[in-house]
Amino acid sequence: NAAISACEKAASWEQALALLASLPRLGLAPTIVTCSAAISACEKSTQWQLALVLLGSMADLGVLPNVVSCNAAISACEKGGQWQLALALLGSMTDRQIAANTISFSAAISACERGLQWEAALALLGSISCLRAVPDAISWNAAASACERGGQWRLALSLLGSMTDLRVVPTVVSCAAAISACETGRQPRVALGFLSSIADLRLAGMRQSLVAVQKK
Repeated sequence: NAAISACEKAASWEQALALLASLPRLGLAPTIVTCSAAISACEKSTQWQLALVLLGSMADLGVLPNVVSCNAAISACEKGGQWQLALALLGSMTDRQIAANTISFSAAISACERGLQWEAALALLGSISCLRAVPDAISWNAAASACERGGQWRLALSLLGSMTDLRVVPTVVSCAAAISACETGRQPRVALGFLSSIADLRLAGMRQSLVAVQKK
């Protein structure tokens, strides 16, 4: 477990898979930890196909997938630009009787953001609370970025404004998404208002973004 986990942290997917394959020869049985770590190693190396193969072969190894292994596979699809597969995996968790969590939804929303699927991102954000999971800043940021990239700058700003109402602390990424949305919609005054509303958070790194909007 420790060796494969080390490979995962180093994104050494080839070594992780080699170690996993060597377990039977050593008289060792793979566990959920080793399988999840191997999938995560593939995810960190953008080897989404291998991540899916590993997830699908876990049953043959006598190991049942859990939320960690599924989340790693969804993240692998997200990094590989496979938003359809990410959504399919999220949906399959119910069939596997695995409860999706905030990380599951955040990864799927990020996949939609990469795929310019703002409507799907919003639908996922809205469904999180129905499953008793709590949207975090990552989920909100990804959904807002999806709207911004899809030309829906008003929706992006509305989402980001809702964060403070729900006591989700905006991050630097939140501000960048808001600035980018205002830039898309040519709304420098709105950008200034947004930054003013969160000035007490003293988020760093916004000066260059604000200058970019003001130049429009």
